[in-house]
Amino acid sequence: MKNQLRYCSMAISAVAVIITTAVLAHTPPVEAQSGEDAHDSRIDIGLQIGPVPLNLNGKDRLLVGLGSYFVNAVAACNDCHSAGPATQYVPGGNPFFGQPTKINPATYLGGGRDFGPLTTAPGSPHIVARNLTPDRTGLPVGGRSFSEFQEIFRTGVDLDHLHPPCSAGQTANCLPPPFDGNLLQIMPWYAFQSMTERDLRAIYEYLSAVPCIEGPPAPSVLHNDCQ
Repeated sequence: MKNQLRYCSMAISAVAVIITTAVLAHTPPVEAQSGEDAHDSRIDIGLQIGPVPLNLNGKDRLLVGLGSYFVNAVAACNDCHSAGPATQYVPGGNPFFGQPTKINPATYLGGGRDFGPLTTAPGSPHIVARNLTPDRTGLPVGGRSFSEFQEIFRTGVDLDHLHPPCSAGQTANCLPPPFDGNLLQIMPWYAFQSMTERDLRAIYEYLSAVPCIEGPPAPSVLHNDCQ
């Protein structure tokens, strides 16, 4: 009897080993935590360096932090998308004067910087930085959807059509060849077009969280209805 029990016990153990081995052989390996889910120090940095109060209501905080990192620490978007050097910093906060950097929240990403004309032709339009802040809809760049935002970054298309290509029927406020007036001429979209969708989503999420800048009165393209 003891031999029979010992044999049964050994047989059960052998079967258990076989079953366990089979299960392990057919179980896919556990993948390492993806870079999107793992802790990213850029998120903490982005949340720390944001120069304005952020509206995180309904927002993905991690995406907002990552977007802030791209906008403020990498691309320095406010250098172009503020009203210009004279008002970009608050008094005593200009780093080029050896002062601790302090961004002017009243002009932050509100656009208006005038880069002047691209040609010396009479009537050549001035290229002016756009307002990137959200309007009353909560969507950035004056109410752009994410698909439109992504299209701008991927292709450089000017969805506002502010200075179209010159033609027989369009001779004013237009851009002559070799410039393509269908494209944004100052924004370095070509440098951003290979960013991942998640990166662009993070920038979009951050811009959705910054305060609205009303800008000049309508019908200026820089105007936002904040209320």
